[in-house]
Amino acid sequence: MESFLFQATIYLGAAVIAVPLAARLGLGSVLGYLLAGIVIGPVLGLVGTETQDLQHFAEFGVVMMLFLIGLELEPRALWDMRHRLIGLGGAQIWLTTALIMAAGMVLGLAWPTALAVGMIFALSSTAIVLQTLSEKGLMQTGGGRSTFSVLLTQDIAVIPMLALLPLLVISSPVALAPDGSMQLADEHHADASHASLSLVDGLPGWGVTLVTLGAVAVIILAGIFLTRPVFRYIHHARLREMYTALALLMVVSIAVLMGLVGLSPALGTFLAGVVLANSEFRHELESDLEPFKGLLLGLFFITVGAGINFAVLYGDPTRIMGLTAGVIVTKGAVLYLLARLFKLHGRDRWLFTLGLAQAGEFGFVLISFSLQQGVLGQGLSETLLLVVALSMLVTPLLFIVFELLSRNMAGDHDHPEDEIDEVGQVIIAGIGRFGQVVNRLVQASGFSTVVIDNNLATVQTMRTFGFKGFFGDPTRPDLLHAAGLDDATVLVVALDDRAAAIRLVSYARKERPDLHIVARAQDRTHVYELFQAGANDIVREMFDSSLRAGRYVLENMGLSEFEANEAEMAFYHQDRASLRDLAELWKPDVPIEQNAAYVARAREMNKALETELTAKLDADQVKKGAAGGRPKA
Repeated sequence: MESFLFQATIYLGAAVIAVPLAARLGLGSVLGYLLAGIVIGPVLGLVGTETQDLQHFAEFGVVMMLFLIGLELEPRALWDMRHRLIGLGGAQIWLTTALIMAAGMVLGLAWPTALAVGMIFALSSTAIVLQTLSEKGLMQTGGGRSTFSVLLTQDIAVIPMLALLPLLVISSPVALAPDGSMQLADEHHADASHASLSLVDGLPGWGVTLVTLGAVAVIILAGIFLTRPVFRYIHHARLREMYTALALLMVVSIAVLMGLVGLSPALGTFLAGVVLANSEFRHELESDLEPFKGLLLGLFFITVGAGINFAVLYGDPTRIMGLTAGVIVTKGAVLYLLARLFKLHGRDRWLFTLGLAQAGEFGFVLISFSLQQGVLGQGLSETLLLVVALSMLVTPLLFIVFELLSRNMAGDHDHPEDEIDEVGQVIIAGIGRFGQVVNRLVQASGFSTVVIDNNLATVQTMRTFGFKGFFGDPTRPDLLHAAGLDDATVLVVALDDRAAAIRLVSYARKERPDLHIVARAQDRTHVYELFQAGANDIVREMFDSSLRAGRYVLENMGLSEFEANEAEMAFYHQDRASLRDLAELWKPDVPIEQNAAYVARAREMNKALETELTAKLDADQVKKGAAGGRPKA
């Protein structure tokens, strides 16, 4: 017991320290877990033989993840995405698998083993790539959407891969018994089968098929007809933990049933998730299982990191580095070819190519499963684990390469930028949700605008509705001057890229000290950066809508429309004044929460705001009472 608690303390402590650190460095949680495992395993040697046993337990995190993926995949949504899923995603998996399988056979692997290796490396890291795309604001670009489609296809493809791997076992007539003696492989498997419960042992082929199909049918029918009455029964208990218990029971029981018929537990839970995707209990199941999935998946990745045999790397670093580079280059070549065939251009093409060129976390799952099934040997498995881990560790560098390549490219396509042939009183840089409203209001009021955006699809959509816009990079000086920067009255900066917005404001202020610049900010820090760059009016994108929502809340809490409006305006003016005040204390190189003077002044101003609003509301109540009105309770 003490040994187990000691091991648990090491694993949890390593995760708590390493994962936040990796997130701060932009590496993502998966790499954080892997690094934590590497530190407590190969580096410090704090964990021992328990790692392998713990990994079997942690693999339940993978089962839960596939169940939750199934919950997200409504059949109708999958059908709508069928062209990208089957075309782009399917082609990536098939081509990558075939090329790596061919390379494996050239290196001396048997074809079943080479096929397994090809499937392992065909997958990319969903966790790392999606997190990086979200953090860098690239999810809604053409390359980001194509990347997501391929990742979704890969996640779905894991299911047939898990079902196919046991069929790739290379049978051997001789096997080692537990006591070290040699026996026929059939006897060995027979002994193993007696050690575990199975519903298909001893059945003829058609019987195994019928039992397997029956198990799948049970899962589907139970998901359709049993979930509602069971959830209603649990609901009467009025205990939150019963919902969690039911969710765990569903996943565990399905996994057990799949194991009894010789199928992957992940296959059954994925099917159940798809069946329940349209259920009213979907969100309840997601919220109940998400913490367990995250913890068990994190534990799984830690055990993978702890189990990596770096002696393999030290023994032949040239071979391991060469294999890692070979995987990345092979996948990159396939992805680049597909990007051209599916007409991805410029930054999108390189984002798609470099973003998916690594191996992924499901590779660890397939390697572990293949080792258990006897598809891969121990030595090859250790080499593959190392290559997968190294390729994932290289992923942040691939995104850095993408940023370097994309700096001098057109924003969205290789489409030539438009020649700007008119000037306006108002230049609007960026025509997303924010810029569209500004443009419509200004034009409707009778003033001319020139709109520039580096998203060709957005500009074309805008033209469809009768609004003229120009495709190009708004931060380019020649485009700005062509749009009339020398004579414009107002420049509106509504770019999604906060760094580009700061560059544009700085350049415009330097060129035109008298120009009035209105800029959109994403948060307070961005406000301060734009203020220093020279913007006159800075609008936080969610601030005004949040104020309006707050006013509605006050009205429904008993305040009159006038009182709520007064409170809203008082908050508005005080907040703008505090921004100017706090901007003097803000330091770019010091996090806000570590800036003592900033924090102290912010607290003072929050207290002053509370006092001012309370006093104003009390004064309004007194006036109403004096006028004969009835004070509010």
